Formats: sequence, C-alpha cells, structure tokens
Amino acid sequence: MRRGSARYQHRGFTLIELLVALAVMGLLALLSWRSLDGMNRAQELTQQRADEVLRLQAAFGQWGADLDALVETGELGALDFDGRVLRLTRRDSTENTLQSPGIRVVAWSLQQTAAGGQWMRWQSPPLRRRDELAQAWDRASQWGLGEQQRDGAGTNDTALALIGIDRWQLFYHRGATWGHPLSSIGNEGSGVAGVSLLPNGVRLVLSLSAGQGLSGTLVRDWVRPTLTAGSP
Repeated sequence: MRRGSARYQHRGFTLIELLVALAVMGLLALLSWRSLDGMNRAQELTQQRADEVLRLQAAFGQWGADLDALVETGELGALDFDGRVLRLTRRDSTENTLQSPGIRVVAWSLQQTAAGGQWMRWQSPPLRRRDELAQAWDRASQWGLGEQQRDGAGTNDTALALIGIDRWQLFYHRGATWGHPLSSIGNEGSGVAGVSLLPNGVRLVLSLSAGQGLSGTLVRDWVRPTLTAGSP
C-alpha cells in the first residue's frame, strides 16, 4: 500500500489537463492583447484629437491676428472677399515704432489637395512700394484660384495648410445685421469720406471634414477693435 501511494503521489499531468491549461493560457493572452490594443487605439485617438485642437486653436489665433492688424492703405480694399478667397492688407507682425518693414497681403481660401479640402493661409513678404502691393494683391487672387505663379514671381510668398474643411462661409456685420460680404445692404456709407470700409464684425463658419477626430460646424466671430459704442 505504501509503494502504491508513493507512485500515486508522483503521478504527472494528463494530456487533457495540459490541453485545458494551454487553452486557458491562450484565452488569457488573447484577452490581454485585446485590452492592450484597445488602450493603444484610445491613446492614438486622444492624441489625434489633441493635435487637431491645437491646430484649430493656432488657425483661429492667426485668423484673429490678421483681422486685428488690418490696415487701410488707400490703394486697395483692406478686406475683400469674392466668394472663394479672402484678401486683406495687414501691418507686418514685426512692425514697431523704430522700424517699419511694411505691410503684408494675406489671403485665406479653401484649397483642394491630395489630403482633401484644406483651409489655407497665404501671405506675401513685407511690402513697402505701391507697385509691390498691387502685384502681391494680384498674386493672392491667383493663388486663391489655384493658378501657378509665373516667371518666378512671388518666390518669397508662403502658404500653409491649416485644417481640413469641407466648406467655409463669411458674414459681415454692417449696420445692425449680419449679411453676405458681397451684399450692399448696410454698406451704403462706404463712399462717404471719413467712413471706414471695414465691417463692424466678421463671422466665420467652418464645416470640418468628416473622418477627423473633430467634426461638425464651428462659428467664430470677430469684432473690429476700433469699434466704438453706437457705431453704425
């Protein structure tokens, strides 16, 4: 009886027991992999959304800075929108009381790229002469239409894709209402001396492209810094 008991105590696992143990270990490994994969996907999505929020904030910051720096040159319209491209003249960001590098022509437009529709910003180098200003204004229009520069003109111009959008809309606040920039309503006094051609405010409506971390419609309002209470 003692010999039989010793043999029984040293008996190993059966094949079925090993197969069951391997199956349980495989199941645990599969569940662990799925859990790690889910965490990795969630982390990537969170990072993607964070990056898109930062790009969006940077784009809106640049948009507001351009409008805040608007300057009326007397040669061209400080703010012009033809339904596709918005052109404006602004003070150069490095301008100060000791040295004035000039002004820049800036353009905003929806451009079709390999990555889809992109809200893009274009700017000229600092300008000091009237002929340079007129040429940059024309180049901004050509860029907005997707036309290539010719004869090496505008080689110092820069353009940057900001965020993916399907479409964008602009509204100007003139008088006491929001209207289309090309509408004459509320702009009757534009030909009166001493009256600014700039609207009281600009409303930007962006429709973000689908398939991104961020989607939907965003609205951004800008109010002219020099606007005073009671202004028409």
